[in-house]
Amino acid sequence: MGELLSFSLVAFSALFFVIDPIGLAPIFVTMTAGYSKEKRIQTAKKACLVFVGILTFFVVGGGVIFQLLGVSLAAFKIAGGILLLLTALDMLRSKQSDTRTSGEEIGEATQKEDVAVVPLAMPLLAGPGAIATVMVLSARAPNAWYLIPVLGSVLANAAATFLILRAANVVDRWLGISGRAILERIMGLLLAAIAVQFVVTGVREAFPEVFPAADEAALAAPAQGTG
Repeated sequence: MGELLSFSLVAFSALFFVIDPIGLAPIFVTMTAGYSKEKRIQTAKKACLVFVGILTFFVVGGGVIFQLLGVSLAAFKIAGGILLLLTALDMLRSKQSDTRTSGEEIGEATQKEDVAVVPLAMPLLAGPGAIATVMVLSARAPNAWYLIPVLGSVLANAAATFLILRAANVVDRWLGISGRAILERIMGLLLAAIAVQFVVTGVREAFPEVFPAADEAALAAPAQGTG
């Protein structure tokens, strides 16, 4: 039970840091400038529903995609970890990550009548980083029961994102530029740690003869003894 809870917390936090709905709030405000309150809420709701659909597909069908492409789980963990690390580095520099979208795409979106699906749902929410995260988490699941927390994290993040986007104006004004920068750097640091762990796990699985599986209890013993 403890392992399942720990996995659930990692799944939710990793996906939340990648999506970064707080940092997305000012972008959402810009893209929906001139919208009525009702249309803005509908846009946020539609984007979050599409986000759930896309990520659920990759959670459930990720294993099949690996088999069709002939890609090992270890290789995807390494690639996904590197992608998340790049996103984390951009967050630490309080910079909009190019792995999610570019300034040109955001500028083009302001001219669209409906931005819910593109670029809000994809790639701002369900972008390469989010897709890689849920696929890596699914790959780490020791059995099918562990896919439930991954799906739960998708739903929980969709709900949290909807609430934040619904109050995007308030969030943006309340935090300000400095507040957003501080939060993004904190989340970037935590995401970097998760990304490095993904890479380490992938490398160990890719080269088991070089990095034999370590006994977690044995690794934890020295750390407990130093106190």
